[in-house]
Amino acid sequence: MTSFPASFGPHPILSSRFETLKISWALKCPQHILVVELYNPRKRNAISSKMWREIGHLFSNIIGQLDDDIRVIILKGYGHQAFTAGIDLGDASLFPTTTATTTTTKSDEETVDIARRGISFAPQIRDMQQCFTAIEQCAIPVIAAMEGTCIGAGLDLCCACDIRLCAANTRFSVREVQIGLAADIGTLQRLPKITGNDSRVRELCYTGEFFDASDALRIGLVSRICENLMQDALCLAQTIATNSPLAVTGTKRSLVYSRDRTVAEGLDHVAMHNALALMTDDIPEAVSAAKQKSKPQFQRIPKHSRL
Repeated sequence: MTSFPASFGPHPILSSRFETLKISWALKCPQHILVVELYNPRKRNAISSKMWREIGHLFSNIIGQLDDDIRVIILKGYGHQAFTAGIDLGDASLFPTTTATTTTTKSDEETVDIARRGISFAPQIRDMQQCFTAIEQCAIPVIAAMEGTCIGAGLDLCCACDIRLCAANTRFSVREVQIGLAADIGTLQRLPKITGNDSRVRELCYTGEFFDASDALRIGLVSRICENLMQDALCLAQTIATNSPLAVTGTKRSLVYSRDRTVAEGLDHVAMHNALALMTDDIPEAVSAAKQKSKPQFQRIPKHSRL
């Protein structure tokens, strides 16, 4: 049984396009909120190669292309046991072959050694990284609503989201060291900047230990611990969606750009953005609505143009 609220139903286009993602939106207008569920219930929503590709495809190629006026996305795990158990260890395609193999060329047979296979596998790692980075690069804010288990690739995934909320029963772990590898999809790069607590991050990453919701809140990984996770996530999404989509998109782009650059570079970036954005009709609309104590009505952003 799906865990969507009663006011949500299948998206008319997206719901049939994906096998490992369940996609829903508001049945009543305004339909500005999209709910994306990671769906692999037999494995606690573990991320298979197919789910990995579908996440990347959704956030890279679909969001913003449908002219459906989606302004906020909530990302969650199916059910209540897990946001995700991390990488699907049973999916061999997610890992390189570790033994030397023989391949046949037109001229002769040659043995491909491990170093060469490593170079061959590197583009797949970058593809996997980009699938999650697409969430960060998506123009629409993404709220991670987490409960139950969130380990390994689950942390990579939530760290790419804009806002993270969790239930009291959520347990986290940078689990990769305990299965013999260094996390390589974004946690080591994003988590220190999210939390600002380098020592605790290193402790968690070197040990692979579990930490609970209270610790996640204390170090700044999550904004809050929720008694009613989806209600809180939806309330936050609705609040964001009432604002100008142009302003929210510009704000996200500036925050993401400025994170890895100097203050001066960030200021120059937002100045260039606002030189155009300040001419929007959204500003007088918002001012007028505030004076009249009414809700502003902002136009949708047209679907993104692509080659």
